[in-house]
Amino acid sequence: MTEKRKHKFNWKIFCIVIASILLVYLVIALLPRPQSVQSNPFVIEKAAKPLLIAHGGGNREFPDNTLEACYNAYSVDPDVMLEMDVSITKDDVVIMSHDTTLDYRTNARGEIAKWTYADLVDQRVDFSYLNRIENGVVVEEIKYTDYQGKQVTPLDVNYPQGVHARDDEIFPVTRLVDVLETFPHNTVNVEIKQSGDTGLRALAAVIKIVEDHDAFDRVVLASFHKEIYQELKHIAQTTHPELLFSPQNSGVAKLFVTGALALDVFYGEPVAVFQIPMSYELGGINLHLDHKWFVKAAHRHNIAVHYWTIDDVEDMKYLVSIGADGIMTNLPHTLKQVYDEMFAK
Repeated sequence: MTEKRKHKFNWKIFCIVIASILLVYLVIALLPRPQSVQSNPFVIEKAAKPLLIAHGGGNREFPDNTLEACYNAYSVDPDVMLEMDVSITKDDVVIMSHDTTLDYRTNARGEIAKWTYADLVDQRVDFSYLNRIENGVVVEEIKYTDYQGKQVTPLDVNYPQGVHARDDEIFPVTRLVDVLETFPHNTVNVEIKQSGDTGLRALAAVIKIVEDHDAFDRVVLASFHKEIYQELKHIAQTTHPELLFSPQNSGVAKLFVTGALALDVFYGEPVAVFQIPMSYELGGINLHLDHKWFVKAAHRHNIAVHYWTIDDVEDMKYLVSIGADGIMTNLPHTLKQVYDEMFAK
């Protein structure tokens, strides 16, 4: 009898332990969330119109990552946020390009890092191609056509009054400084495409450009490369605390998990914007990121949420409904039409 009493399960202690755990969890869940950045121009007011973000300038309307595409997007919405990809040339000029080589989107060949900016200009390299590549080799040059199948020229752009096409036929190389100086009041998203030492050199050049143009309050930087992201955090912690940037996928996944468990008080990535698809696969699991609770979790940390790349009208409407801060699209005219209908006074 004594032995049985000795091993009897103590429900009272068990309940006290569970109640204590729940109490601690509740306290943690109610704690104020740390602010990832103190000032964030990319978080919109509740129920406000999300930023219209032109992906590559809106690359289904005009060739990707060209000044002409940016002009087109600006004609759609003067408050447009311009999204671009950049790489650095042999002579340290930061140019717009989705690829780190010229093979796919131009009539030239080779790594951008092995070309000088002067040669790109002098040889009239045309950034309006979508070539067919097999086994890393261009097998057919294909001129760019827009979403309607039309072959466009720089003369088709709706330029502001007093602005003329840079060239009548080709879409010339565009520098990052060209965009910042041409659109001095627009927000800009800059993704660094190169990696390793070349990518870090590109990042240093981008930081210098942003610094020279006093544009830290309107530029957000991004990269999928770990070494670039680590350097972004280092710069923010040392020389430029005002630097705004987005995390790698892992940084988003951390908030997704901790936010779902109401434990995001422990989230501490110093980022300003999540630039994310509606869903993506991580470790064989398809994570759906297009949830209102996830947007709210990001907002608790003063993080903006921008979704890419959204060309479907119903997806656009849905993302507006869950409170997205920005929608990145290849079709600026389409997204503008959606906004005009949803926010008509």
